[in-house]
Amino acid sequence: MINKRLLVKNLLAHNDENSFYDKKRFISIGEKEGKAKFLKHVCALANSNPKNNSFIVVGVEDEDNKIVGVDFFDDSKIQNLVNAYLNNPPIISYENIPFPHLSEGKVVGLVTIKSTGKVCSLRKNIWKYYGGAVFFREGSISLPKVFDIELVDINSEKVTTIEQHARNNIELTLDGVIDFINNRHADLTSDYKVFKEQFVVCWAGHKKKVKDNTYYSRVDIELINEQVKLFYSTLDEVSIHYDDAIFSILEYVQLGLGKEQKYYPLEEVSIVFMDNGSYRIDSELVFDPPQFDRKALFHIYNSNNALVRKIENNIRLTPAEKTDLHYLPDSYLICYLNGFEEAKEQMEHASPILKQWDRKVHQSLKLAQRILRKVRYN
Repeated sequence: MINKRLLVKNLLAHNDENSFYDKKRFISIGEKEGKAKFLKHVCALANSNPKNNSFIVVGVEDEDNKIVGVDFFDDSKIQNLVNAYLNNPPIISYENIPFPHLSEGKVVGLVTIKSTGKVCSLRKNIWKYYGGAVFFREGSISLPKVFDIELVDINSEKVTTIEQHARNNIELTLDGVIDFINNRHADLTSDYKVFKEQFVVCWAGHKKKVKDNTYYSRVDIELINEQVKLFYSTLDEVSIHYDDAIFSILEYVQLGLGKEQKYYPLEEVSIVFMDNGSYRIDSELVFDPPQFDRKALFHIYNSNNALVRKIENNIRLTPAEKTDLHYLPDSYLICYLNGFEEAKEQMEHASPILKQWDRKVHQSLKLAQRILRKVRYN
């Protein structure tokens, strides 16, 4: 069992960017250019490593390898993105790796890429890359190839050695459990569960009972053995269920117009632990978007745009407008879910503006964009 935090440290400590490893300050797959560059690197790493894993570490400064972290990223449908744009798509995962020195909510992203052993290529045009293009790694650069292609395995021994040095042990697991419960979440209700005598899942949050059901807010859930953060949110609520082999998380989101707010089930994620020392993560989107009167939404959509323009132009908001601003992320999302496709671009435009104006509203907007991404991937 690989401790992913150790794996990241080994990649950063012993290797410059090369044909099986890349590092990024951040990735942006919400817009076309960022999505295209990400797919190019995935394609190149898969083709350069036909028989072993390759990696992208996200949240690291390129010049000095300083770990600065990125926001928690929910990767549940990222495989769908790769499948949509690549021929012979590799198996890909994005994991959130906590580091002790990072601020709350910040993690290091670890993208693991496993080739199918066949040549991977772009399936269709995206940004400035043409469908059919094939990429390989040459040192730290992903380059297109236009001649006859043969996949060559040159990295298996190196990658195997790095992964062996990142193996987990009992001391790391116990230290991880104690740190999670006693240090990082001393102010929250914390618990843990051991699955199949070797997997340890820890979770923490504000716990509340509603009739016969238990819910958690400000939730953090980690698979301690691998130092992987499975779920994190300061806003959503979740319910947790488990038996001897399965740990399930049902996430709820609060949506509505103005003060009329309701909770809606969004996604159920189940971690299934096997007797052979492996596990898999299954996810199912269970979201049924709320529907509203289109004429009313048209008015709200235009009001949101006007609010953003006033902030952008440093025009003072009235008390009523400040209240409306609090609900802007939700109402933009509801507009999108009710057929206002342009609401997505408006949310992207508003993000840097709101980040400077009100960090709490910006945090809500990031949550709304995460929900939008889940719905679009499905």
